[in-house]
Amino acid sequence: MKLLQQGKYDNMNLMRQGLIHKRGSFLRDSVFSASDGLITTFAVVAGSVGASLNTPVVLILGFANLFADGFSMSASTYLGVKSEVEFEESEGDSHVHEASPLSQAFVTFFSFGVAGFLPLLPYVMGLQNAFILSLSIVMVSMFGIGLIKSVFTKKGTLRSGFEILVIGGMAAFVAYVTGDLIEKIVNLR
Repeated sequence: MKLLQQGKYDNMNLMRQGLIHKRGSFLRDSVFSASDGLITTFAVVAGSVGASLNTPVVLILGFANLFADGFSMSASTYLGVKSEVEFEESEGDSHVHEASPLSQAFVTFFSFGVAGFLPLLPYVMGLQNAFILSLSIVMVSMFGIGLIKSVFTKKGTLRSGFEILVIGGMAAFVAYVTGDLIEKIVNLR
């Protein structure tokens, strides 16, 4: 009887670990894709502004990036998770705990799309000082992603928030300077 109870406990433990692993996979994909959506879309905005491009061009490049990169990331997530599941199955692992490849891909695309739209919002609304507003939205959002991540990881909230904020800020800076330098090199002014 004790062995049977131990077996039930082991199965429940495995199920709980599977649920935690699945939630961790969703968290990983959500944080990664939301951060990437914010960073890459804002990098396109910053590079465009650095190159002195006008609002319609910023929107065209921003939305092209948003959908193409979002689709690319979700397709890559699908293929990666599918490969991982197939490998685990080929190794005889009967407790494949990863979420389905399709659901992981959806989480990736949705998180990337929602977060990636935020830097474009001031441009879509035709607001004055759209770049400054976009920068502000991105900074607050990056910090917020870090805070949300810290709730799940039980790590320091400020440290986690600033970590993602600094990484995103560096990418935006590189994009802005690159746009500015290339614009000067090709003499578009």
